[in-house]
Amino acid sequence: MASDHSEAGSWLDRVLGAAAALLLFGLMLLTTADVIGRYIFNWPLRGAFEITELLLLTLIFAGLPLASRADEHVTLDFIDLALGPRGRLLLRRLIDFVCGAIILGLAWRVWVKAGKIGGYGDTTEVLRVPVGPFVYFMAGMVAVTGIVHLVKVIVPSAPRALKFDAD
Repeated sequence: MASDHSEAGSWLDRVLGAAAALLLFGLMLLTTADVIGRYIFNWPLRGAFEITELLLLTLIFAGLPLASRADEHVTLDFIDLALGPRGRLLLRRLIDFVCGAIILGLAWRVWVKAGKIGGYGDTTEVLRVPVGPFVYFMAGMVAVTGIVHLVKVIVPSAPRALKFDAD
């Protein structure tokens, strides 16, 4: 089971990591083209701000499951110092369970909001790009993040070493 988890997680890391890299590269190209067009040719890209917003939204939400899977969120470890290894593992599983449940609840609410936005036919101001699919993407990535946390309850990742200051 652990190998299935790591294989599935490795696949998730590769797919979302590649998507994030492509989105970041696209943002870089868009910004470069807009700056060159704006300041050298006095011809900015129409809707560049909107595209940048949508690409950033996609980049951030594609990275959310990656950050959760790699345990790269900001954490406070003052309770960990008082617990032994078994206590830290149980606390970690409890926190992952609570986070997973809350995040899945958020995913459901974002999905409901996406339905309303899609129903209204909301679009961006200049380019008239439909916003609904982006909000559905947000809901999907939030749900994947919640599932990542719930999987970590069953198959916890290796605990991080506690760091103590020498001072």
